[in-house]
Amino acid sequence: MDHDLFLTIGLIVAVFSVPSVISAISDGRTPRVAAIVLVVSGGLVAYAVTQKPGGYSMDQVPNVIVNVIARFTG
Repeated sequence: MDHDLFLTIGLIVAVFSVPSVISAISDGRTPRVAAIVLVVSGGLVAYAVTQKPGGYSMDQVPNVIVNVIARFTG
């Protein structure tokens, strides 16, 4: 698996865990699972950024996501 895929998966998982955090807090529950998911997604993003030579700049991230999705959809 390449670094672009790790970055994309980490960002998508992080985005999908935000509603879970908000739901748990609004219901008065502790967001345990959502916090674990955020840590895992942060780890994926950190791994991708540190292992790619030169890292990623913010303007590269949308292109990386589109390229990964295009690679796996056809």
